[in-house]
Amino acid sequence: MTQTGTKEIATDQATREASGARPYGRYLEEFEVGAVYKHWPAKTVTEADDHLFCLITMNHHPLHINDVYASKSQQGRNVVVGPLVYSLALGMSVADVSGKAIANLATEELSHPAPVFHGDTLFAESEVLEVRPSSSKPDRGVVKVRTDVYNQDGVLVATFKRAVLVPRKNPGGGAGA
Repeated sequence: MTQTGTKEIATDQATREASGARPYGRYLEEFEVGAVYKHWPAKTVTEADDHLFCLITMNHHPLHINDVYASKSQQGRNVVVGPLVYSLALGMSVADVSGKAIANLATEELSHPAPVFHGDTLFAESEVLEVRPSSSKPDRGVVKVRTDVYNQDGVLVATFKRAVLVPRKNPGGGAGA
Protein backbone atom coordinates (compact mmCIF):
# COMPACT_ATOMS: atom_id res chain seq x y z
CA MET A 1 0.00 0.00 0.00
CA THR A 2 1.12 3.50 -0.72
CA GLN A 3 0.66 6.38 1.72
CA THR A 4 -2.48 7.44 -0.16
CA GLY A 5 -4.11 4.06 0.53
CA THR A 6 -3.84 2.83 -3.03
CA LYS A 7 -2.21 -0.44 -3.95
CA GLU A 8 0.21 -0.81 -6.82
CA ILE A 9 -1.14 -3.61 -8.99
CA ALA A 10 0.37 -5.69 -11.76
CA THR A 11 -1.76 -5.20 -14.84
CA ASP A 12 0.03 -7.42 -17.37
CA GLN A 13 -1.38 -10.84 -18.15
CA ALA A 14 1.83 -12.82 -17.57
CA THR A 15 2.35 -11.47 -14.03
CA ARG A 16 -1.25 -12.05 -13.04
CA GLU A 17 -1.20 -15.63 -14.40
CA ALA A 18 2.10 -16.28 -12.55
CA SER A 19 0.21 -15.59 -9.30
CA GLY A 20 -1.82 -18.74 -9.86
CA ALA A 21 -4.67 -17.13 -11.80
CA ARG A 22 -6.19 -19.33 -14.50
CA PRO A 23 -4.24 -18.97 -17.76
CA TYR A 24 -6.20 -17.04 -20.37
CA GLY A 25 -5.54 -18.09 -23.94
CA ARG A 26 -2.58 -20.03 -25.25
CA TYR A 27 0.79 -19.42 -26.80
CA LEU A 28 1.49 -20.94 -30.22
CA GLU A 29 3.48 -23.80 -28.68
CA GLU A 30 0.49 -24.79 -26.53
CA PHE A 31 -1.77 -25.57 -29.51
CA GLU A 32 -1.78 -29.07 -30.99
CA VAL A 33 -3.52 -30.02 -34.24
CA GLY A 34 -6.52 -32.21 -33.42
CA ALA A 35 -6.99 -30.89 -29.88
CA VAL A 36 -10.61 -30.11 -29.02
CA TYR A 37 -11.50 -27.49 -26.41
CA LYS A 38 -14.99 -27.79 -24.89
CA HIS A 39 -15.58 -24.20 -23.85
CA TRP A 40 -17.10 -23.28 -20.50
CA PRO A 41 -19.46 -21.85 -19.43
CA ALA A 42 -22.42 -22.47 -21.72
CA LYS A 43 -24.95 -19.67 -22.35
CA THR A 44 -28.73 -19.70 -22.32
CA VAL A 45 -29.96 -17.13 -24.86
CA THR A 46 -32.80 -15.08 -23.44
CA GLU A 47 -35.38 -13.03 -25.29
CA ALA A 48 -33.80 -9.92 -23.75
CA ASP A 49 -30.35 -10.91 -25.12
CA ASP A 50 -31.78 -11.33 -28.61
CA HIS A 51 -33.85 -8.14 -28.60
CA LEU A 52 -31.01 -6.02 -27.21
CA PHE A 53 -28.55 -7.39 -29.77
CA CYS A 54 -31.04 -6.76 -32.60
CA LEU A 55 -31.66 -3.20 -31.44
CA ILE A 56 -27.97 -2.40 -30.91
CA THR A 57 -27.08 -3.72 -34.36
CA MET A 58 -30.18 -2.16 -35.99
CA ASN A 59 -31.48 -5.52 -37.23
CA HIS A 60 -35.20 -4.96 -36.80
CA HIS A 61 -36.36 -7.98 -38.79
CA PRO A 62 -39.70 -9.01 -37.26
CA LEU A 63 -38.71 -12.70 -37.14
CA HIS A 64 -36.41 -11.78 -34.26
CA ILE A 65 -38.44 -9.17 -32.36
CA ASN A 66 -42.14 -9.59 -33.20
CA ASP A 67 -43.99 -12.55 -31.65
CA VAL A 68 -47.06 -12.20 -33.89
CA TYR A 69 -45.02 -12.10 -37.09
CA ALA A 70 -42.79 -14.97 -35.94
CA SER A 71 -45.80 -17.13 -35.00
CA LYS A 72 -46.79 -17.16 -38.69
CA SER A 73 -43.26 -18.00 -39.89
CA GLN A 74 -41.83 -21.38 -40.89
CA GLN A 75 -40.48 -21.85 -37.34
CA GLY A 76 -43.67 -20.69 -35.62
CA ARG A 77 -41.77 -18.56 -33.11
CA ASN A 78 -38.97 -16.00 -32.77
CA VAL A 79 -35.56 -17.05 -34.05
CA VAL A 80 -32.39 -15.72 -32.39
CA VAL A 81 -30.46 -13.53 -34.82
CA GLY A 82 -27.46 -15.40 -36.30
CA PRO A 83 -24.76 -12.81 -35.57
CA LEU A 84 -25.61 -13.09 -31.85
CA VAL A 85 -25.11 -16.86 -31.97
CA TYR A 86 -21.74 -16.32 -33.70
CA SER A 87 -20.73 -13.59 -31.23
CA LEU A 88 -21.58 -15.74 -28.22
CA ALA A 89 -19.62 -18.72 -29.58
CA LEU A 90 -16.66 -16.52 -30.41
CA GLY A 91 -16.77 -15.06 -26.90
CA MET A 92 -17.02 -18.50 -25.30
CA SER A 93 -13.87 -19.57 -27.18
CA VAL A 94 -11.66 -16.63 -26.18
CA ALA A 95 -10.33 -18.11 -22.93
CA ASP A 96 -9.18 -21.26 -24.75
CA VAL A 97 -8.24 -19.97 -28.20
CA SER A 98 -7.61 -16.24 -28.55
CA GLY A 99 -7.05 -14.94 -25.03
CA LYS A 100 -3.45 -14.09 -25.89
CA ALA A 101 -4.18 -13.12 -29.52
CA ILE A 102 -2.33 -10.37 -31.29
CA ALA A 103 -5.14 -10.26 -33.87
CA ASN A 104 -8.09 -12.20 -35.22
CA LEU A 105 -7.18 -12.57 -38.89
CA ALA A 106 -10.21 -14.16 -40.55
CA THR A 107 -13.52 -15.89 -40.08
CA GLU A 108 -14.48 -18.38 -42.79
CA GLU A 109 -17.30 -20.73 -43.66
CA LEU A 110 -19.79 -19.43 -41.10
CA SER A 111 -23.06 -21.31 -41.35
CA HIS A 112 -26.19 -21.77 -39.28
CA PRO A 113 -27.53 -25.27 -40.06
CA ALA A 114 -30.37 -25.04 -37.51
CA PRO A 115 -32.19 -22.19 -35.77
CA VAL A 116 -31.67 -21.02 -32.20
CA PHE A 117 -34.72 -20.04 -30.15
CA HIS A 118 -35.19 -17.98 -26.99
CA GLY A 119 -34.37 -20.23 -24.05
CA ASP A 120 -31.90 -22.45 -25.92
CA THR A 121 -28.59 -23.10 -24.18
CA LEU A 122 -25.52 -22.93 -26.40
CA PHE A 123 -22.43 -25.11 -25.96
CA ALA A 124 -19.33 -24.48 -28.06
CA GLU A 125 -16.22 -26.47 -28.81
CA SER A 126 -13.23 -25.72 -31.01
CA GLU A 127 -10.90 -28.10 -32.83
CA VAL A 128 -7.38 -26.99 -33.73
CA LEU A 129 -6.98 -27.47 -37.50
CA GLU A 130 -3.60 -25.87 -38.13
CA VAL A 131 -0.65 -24.41 -36.20
CA ARG A 132 1.84 -22.46 -38.30
CA PRO A 133 4.78 -20.35 -37.12
CA SER A 134 5.14 -17.04 -38.94
CA SER A 135 7.78 -17.11 -41.67
CA SER A 136 8.49 -13.39 -41.26
CA LYS A 137 8.20 -12.75 -37.50
CA PRO A 138 9.68 -15.33 -35.11
CA ASP A 139 7.66 -14.12 -32.10
CA ARG A 140 4.26 -15.27 -33.43
CA GLY A 141 2.27 -17.69 -35.53
CA VAL A 142 -1.19 -18.49 -36.86
CA VAL A 143 -3.65 -20.95 -35.37
CA LYS A 144 -6.70 -22.05 -37.32
CA VAL A 145 -9.67 -23.55 -35.48
CA ARG A 146 -13.18 -24.72 -36.30
CA THR A 147 -15.79 -23.86 -33.70
CA ASP A 148 -19.03 -25.82 -33.55
CA VAL A 149 -22.03 -24.62 -31.55
CA TYR A 150 -24.69 -26.99 -30.26
CA ASN A 151 -27.97 -26.43 -28.47
CA GLN A 152 -29.01 -28.31 -25.32
CA ASP A 153 -30.31 -31.19 -27.47
CA GLY A 154 -26.97 -31.69 -29.23
CA VAL A 155 -28.16 -30.12 -32.50
CA LEU A 156 -25.46 -28.26 -34.45
CA VAL A 157 -26.73 -24.67 -34.73
CA ALA A 158 -23.60 -22.88 -35.99
CA THR A 159 -20.11 -23.62 -37.24
CA PHE A 160 -17.23 -21.47 -38.43
CA LYS A 161 -13.48 -21.46 -38.91
CA ARG A 162 -11.18 -18.70 -37.83
CA ALA A 163 -7.52 -17.82 -38.02
CA VAL A 164 -5.87 -16.17 -35.03
CA LEU A 165 -2.42 -14.59 -34.77
CA VAL A 166 -0.92 -15.59 -31.41
CA PRO A 167 2.43 -14.93 -29.73
CA ARG A 168 5.07 -17.59 -29.23
CA LYS A 169 6.22 -18.37 -25.75
CA ASN A 170 9.66 -19.20 -27.12
CA PRO A 171 10.30 -16.91 -30.12
CA GLY A 172 12.49 -18.62 -32.68
CA GLY A 173 11.79 -22.13 -31.33
CA GLY A 174 9.89 -24.83 -33.20
CA ALA A 175 6.08 -25.03 -33.05
CA GLY A 176 6.39 -27.72 -30.39
CA ALA A 177 9.30 -26.07 -28.56
